[in-house]
Amino acid sequence: MSKIIIKNIKGLVQAGENISLLLRGADMASLPIIEDAYLALENNVVIDYGKMEDWQGIADWRGVEVVDAEGAYVFPAFCDSHTHTVFSSFREGEFVDRIQGLTYEEIALKGGGILNSAQKLSTATANELFDSAVQRIDKLIAGGTGALEIKSGYGLSVDSELKMLRVIKRLKQHYQIPIKATFLGAHAFPKEYKNNPEGYIDTIINEMIPVISTEGLADFIDVFCERNYFSVEQMQRILLAGKNVGLEPKAHVNQFSILGGVKAAVDLGALSVDHLEELGEEDILSLQSSNCIATLLPACSFFLGISFGDARRLIQAEIPICLASDYNPGSAPNHNLFFIWSLACIKLKMTPEEAFNALTVNAAYAMGISETHGKIKIGYTGKIILTNPIPSFAYLPYSFGENNISRIF
Repeated sequence: MSKIIIKNIKGLVQAGENISLLLRGADMASLPIIEDAYLALENNVVIDYGKMEDWQGIADWRGVEVVDAEGAYVFPAFCDSHTHTVFSSFREGEFVDRIQGLTYEEIALKGGGILNSAQKLSTATANELFDSAVQRIDKLIAGGTGALEIKSGYGLSVDSELKMLRVIKRLKQHYQIPIKATFLGAHAFPKEYKNNPEGYIDTIINEMIPVISTEGLADFIDVFCERNYFSVEQMQRILLAGKNVGLEPKAHVNQFSILGGVKAAVDLGALSVDHLEELGEEDILSLQSSNCIATLLPACSFFLGISFGDARRLIQAEIPICLASDYNPGSAPNHNLFFIWSLACIKLKMTPEEAFNALTVNAAYAMGISETHGKIKIGYTGKIILTNPIPSFAYLPYSFGENNISRIF
């Protein structure tokens, strides 16, 4: 039996028994912080917390590790609800292409982008994909991520999509943190289906989804609804086919254009709509009528030089916001959610508290793990972050690029 007492905590953040499962509007700026606090763990489970003045001590001190957190903050690890962590190799050559003036869409049209990753993944073995993903996930966890969603979508064939999802299933078994799998076979049209899009959609619906359902390979289903990719009508058919076998819908929408995908996804009961760099009034009205999470991905905007999501407009409209890394080799090769936190404050004009809520409580909701993650409470078993001594909570997103993690429990 292991016992840990973290005492003299400058601020115990996001701890409470009655924190909402979903935050929106003005509530996103509210963040519980217990000053001069303690936190008690037994066998990696939270058994007690509160103000130091209320601490009753421990009857049996044998085997207890005491951690003095003087000047430091403690908070629940982040949840990353949108990543593409399983891939074959990075795409730094396209990074140079963009520096030389090509857009993301131009690179895709000449065979780069998603199709580039799909070609490389097709020749990689499952063991190679697993081993490279483990190296990345170890870094994610060390950087403060305590729950992770991983999408397929770099397969674009029956064999390769299933290979990816089986690797993700293996990763779920390998790690203690929650890992959610999303089937994103509708990420792009493979070259061989360029002139036969219906043929590929038929493959997704009638060949991929049945096996995914039978083997229990995914929790969610996702579609990239965008010009030159999947239309709103195509997205609806694919999401519905997945929903019919128990896969909860999500959607990549409004990254470059407004096509009506947000309303269509909301109408299908999507848990989240992700990207939203472009945003229309119909999108706002659709989201206001639901609990669908608007997931913003500022690292993608930063890396591609495109518009950032309009967080202030969404918050003012009482729409819940989540932040995620979009970690992928093409448009967001960054897994550091502290950097996402900084970007949200600097570029999305979110307060440190709003952005933190978007990375914890609302991010857990976007992954379907609200009951167990995103906030510290009695019985919490997730990762816990202890910072270095720092002057204030706002210092964490302010000091972008600095590693302020002292320890992860």
